[in-house]
Amino acid sequence: MRKIVSMSLAAALMLSLAACAAPAAATTAAPAATQAAPAQTAAETKATEAAAPETKAPETQAAATQAPAAEAQKVKAGMVCIGNENMAYDRNFYMAADAAKEVLAGKGIDVEWIYTYDHPEGDPVAADCEELAEAGCKAIFLNSYGMEPAMLTVAADYPDTVFAALTNETSKSDDLPNTVNAFPSVYEGRYLAGIAAGMKLNQMIEEGSITEDKAVIGYVGAYTYSEVMSGYTAFFLGARSVCPSVTMMVEFIGSWGDPAIEAATAQDLIDRGCVLISQHSDATTPATTAQENGVFHVGYNIAMDDVAPEASIISPRIDWTNYFVYVIETVVNGGEVEQDYFQHGLKDGDVAISDLNTAIAAPGTQEAIDEARAKIESGELQVFDTSTFTVGGQTLSSSLIDMDADFQPDSTDAVFDGYYHESYFKSAPSFSEKIDGITLVNEAF
Repeated sequence: MRKIVSMSLAAALMLSLAACAAPAAATTAAPAATQAAPAQTAAETKATEAAAPETKAPETQAAATQAPAAEAQKVKAGMVCIGNENMAYDRNFYMAADAAKEVLAGKGIDVEWIYTYDHPEGDPVAADCEELAEAGCKAIFLNSYGMEPAMLTVAADYPDTVFAALTNETSKSDDLPNTVNAFPSVYEGRYLAGIAAGMKLNQMIEEGSITEDKAVIGYVGAYTYSEVMSGYTAFFLGARSVCPSVTMMVEFIGSWGDPAIEAATAQDLIDRGCVLISQHSDATTPATTAQENGVFHVGYNIAMDDVAPEASIISPRIDWTNYFVYVIETVVNGGEVEQDYFQHGLKDGDVAISDLNTAIAAPGTQEAIDEARAKIESGELQVFDTSTFTVGGQTLSSSLIDMDADFQPDSTDAVFDGYYHESYFKSAPSFSEKIDGITLVNEAF
């Protein structure tokens, strides 16, 4: 049965989650710059009207006759979620939605968020889109790859609603003006998180707990899609920029999120000799498995040091706040949302990293991250600089990318000026080269 939940009920679910033994909602804490206040009521977010008594002294009559402040414009926004409040991936979106609500309230826009849960693809997604549009949502966000085909069967019937297929890539070039794509440049955050991993490996080598040849990272990957390959390669290059001897094993699970399989895969990688675990998967179980085995961890989507304080060092994430604000404000003001939201990363605040877990991070890690971040934001450092890696022992000189989402390379070459231009021509990641130093344990998915 489909479940459609208003923001007030979603907030209640989040509070109940915090009271349970399951991973606490506190794991969704955003960086200070984007931390959302508790959900506000419509009365709290409305501009206050100036109300004057019936009689006033002469000197206050001017104030009494001023026009009241305009009421906040009310709008409904929907979100179709691949998971629910128990998944780290989805909590990152709820966190951004709350933050966007607060920002928009300051702009005189009162947003009511409505969520549907646990529908990754197919007919249930189409039904969710219809239900949210019929409920009056003027912007509907689909939060995962794979939802877009079902969305496109519905969107034409609701031309006054914007459908945003997040982390997808077909809507940017279809013939429907109300369907759009977005995917911030999260590979930049992955690179910085890799630096934190590499610094920890260096510390372990210096302290003698491992030798250089044992500096092996294990990576839990969802699928062999460019999105995942781009992310793990950026992470690895960040780690190798500070720890030259690092190698990495990637094991794919064939799912965006399955806590049990993620835990089992992390365990398998540890059993294969990996001393640090990272992930492109939706649950926190790789973090808890790492802690149970006495190895270290770098997360994704949200900080995971609350569930694995002795293992999890840092997590990169997409911060969807800016995009939610942009789309909703544009819709309210009658503007046109751009078809593909790309080239938005660290410098724009659309990509973030969690606070460093200084209790276990290697000395100097924050300084190394800050230095690299400044260079990425200025353009001095390119994550996929072709002088920093090889493919089959050769420097990468050309790489044609898929521009029309048919999983076949087209004529667009992403390699020029000495680096691979990730998310340069489109928002969806395209890097899919198998670079030296990374071993794929399996490729079944």
